[in-house]
Amino acid sequence: MSETLDFNVDKLGEAKLVSPIDMRVESLDGFVHYVSDDDRVLFSVKTKVDKDGKRVPEISETMELAGPREKIYFNPQHVHVAIVTCGGICPGLNNVIRAVVRCFWYRYGVRRISGVQYGYNGLLEDSSYPFIQLNPDLVDDIQEKGGTILGSSRGGGNRTEEIVDTLERNNINILICIGGDGTLKGANAIGLEIKKRGLKIAVVGVPKTIDNDLSFIDSSFGFDTATQVAAGIVRGAHVEARNAMNGIGLVKVMGRESGFIAAHTTLAQSDVNFCLIPESPFDLEGENGFLVHLKKRIIDRGHAVILVAEGSGQEFIPSTGEVDASGNVKMNDIGVFLKEKIKDYFKKEDIKVSVKYIDPSYIIRSSPANSYDSIYCARLGAHAVHAAMSGKTMCLVSRVNTKFVYLPIRQAVSKRNHVDVKGSLWRDVLENTRQPFSMKN
Repeated sequence: MSETLDFNVDKLGEAKLVSPIDMRVESLDGFVHYVSDDDRVLFSVKTKVDKDGKRVPEISETMELAGPREKIYFNPQHVHVAIVTCGGICPGLNNVIRAVVRCFWYRYGVRRISGVQYGYNGLLEDSSYPFIQLNPDLVDDIQEKGGTILGSSRGGGNRTEEIVDTLERNNINILICIGGDGTLKGANAIGLEIKKRGLKIAVVGVPKTIDNDLSFIDSSFGFDTATQVAAGIVRGAHVEARNAMNGIGLVKVMGRESGFIAAHTTLAQSDVNFCLIPESPFDLEGENGFLVHLKKRIIDRGHAVILVAEGSGQEFIPSTGEVDASGNVKMNDIGVFLKEKIKDYFKKEDIKVSVKYIDPSYIIRSSPANSYDSIYCARLGAHAVHAAMSGKTMCLVSRVNTKFVYLPIRQAVSKRNHVDVKGSLWRDVLENTRQPFSMKN
């Protein structure tokens, strides 16, 4: 590998206490075992075959396997946990909260679990929102609801000194941070400030990014639900388009820099004729531009469905020059822009069209997790607890090559994940839509 990767997870110290989780349960084929820090998972599963057909092993970095350890760092009777959810809401947030609370309570016997309201802002000195005391009864059925019972907000994570002051004042020694790229960068900064002060506070992240743009992980929770809900919206847009004369259904989904939701939804609902993502720039006009291809589709088939990621085509729209509280550039609505451009183009071409624009972003974000994400969230939450109780810090839990692992946050946020337009996913999208590989002149 040309890239140097460091998957070593920081620890607060040596884990010396016997875990209250008794793994000495006899099964049909022996005994269930604890996970050791020496249990590792290969990051790269690629291999090569030489001219004789023999496999040539490649050197690969390894990741630490997630799971309960036989020895833990924290005494459960002395533990005070804080759980925070940050950024935009996403399917599965309540599921993770529930899993974390239940694992701390039932598996480790921890009784002091505080929910931080409205993201990192709830940990600032000027916060007017008190902690919510969490227990299994309170979180019993929250997995059936969308959003987060703790509330969420952007920003505040850069005020690390204030946040660590709050953790100290409240004798919090474990902070579980559930959020995306900005949240995790904030969690890492908090961990560094804790380390600077010589404190024994574990910071563990659960990656939440509906765009699925975090590197070194198979997928983030909520993504499968987002694709499922978006597929239903596309189905409706297709019905609208087919039942109108020269009907065009235009759907916008999330995807600021990465078009994974658009790409996967296209494959889940094969009614999409044009999938527009940030990774594959296009021209609007010209002989190979998007509008010319759309016109050909309308003439040939009488209807079309367009699925566009929110970050696509931003070069056509004047920049807002603004950023949100998380530092993300505020984007103009590419959906509204495309709708008007399409209508103007076909008017000039003297072709009557009926354009229906649908923006389901908040419907998708607020949906409860489907069964796949519910299972994923339950396992992520439990593994986050195991990491924290064993004294691991500035790490996140995720799944890589079908195995749950612990990764250092600094590595996971070092770069964003993007759709590879030369890879198999985008190839399959193009095969489904039958759109040109490039719509650049």
